[in-house]
Amino acid sequence: MKIGLLECDHVREEFRSIAGDYRDMFPALFRPLAPEWEFVFYDVVNGHFPASAAECDAYICTGSKSSVYDEEPWIHTLKALVQQIYHQQKIFLGVCFGHQMLGKALGGKVQKSAAGWCVGIHTFTVSQQLAWMQPWQENVNLLMMCQDQVQQLPPDGVVLASSADCPVAMFRVGERMLGVQAHPEFPVPYEEALMRSRVERIGAEKTTLGLESLSQPLHSTLMATWMVEFVKLAKSHLLDKKLNK
Repeated sequence: MKIGLLECDHVREEFRSIAGDYRDMFPALFRPLAPEWEFVFYDVVNGHFPASAAECDAYICTGSKSSVYDEEPWIHTLKALVQQIYHQQKIFLGVCFGHQMLGKALGGKVQKSAAGWCVGIHTFTVSQQLAWMQPWQENVNLLMMCQDQVQQLPPDGVVLASSADCPVAMFRVGERMLGVQAHPEFPVPYEEALMRSRVERIGAEKTTLGLESLSQPLHSTLMATWMVEFVKLAKSHLLDKKLNK
């Protein structure tokens, strides 16, 4: 199964010794759970896009230091690609910026949150128990690194989880597109390095709380398992539709 990784940013050189770039982190997270996934890398932040959404079975859209509402050519091109993925009934997983792009591209609203930065480990409370959420767990601890949030869902968007500072922490559009505001791909040392490098932007108090939160249990593998199951179920539904034509 071909998985297109839409790289919307790159890990800074001084941090790559921790866990590599995003094209290293995402396969490291998913390959133990889905060894059949064949990753194809698209450096979209530097203008490298698939010729069409048909190139891959599913797409994962990464985080970014940019905002989805920034007036940058690659962001407009990515928005059009996400719309194409939707119309061509491909599968889409959005992570942080990718989650926000899913909301923005399909008609929702994204802006900076009144809560400010969300960093460190946050508890996502899942509001619906769905077939792909196996094994089931109502409260899921995940790493966050964001200040933008989906403020208004796109048409047909359904909230699946929220946290104290993030009402739309996870949502889906239909049965093929899923957005998660967290970073399940981040290892804790990378999250820590990011926080320490951004104290002036995040604020000393929030950074301290974020660093203290890193001692809590983390459920990144569980979220990755759910995402793999989501893709499997979405794929089987698409196959069923083709067979029934």
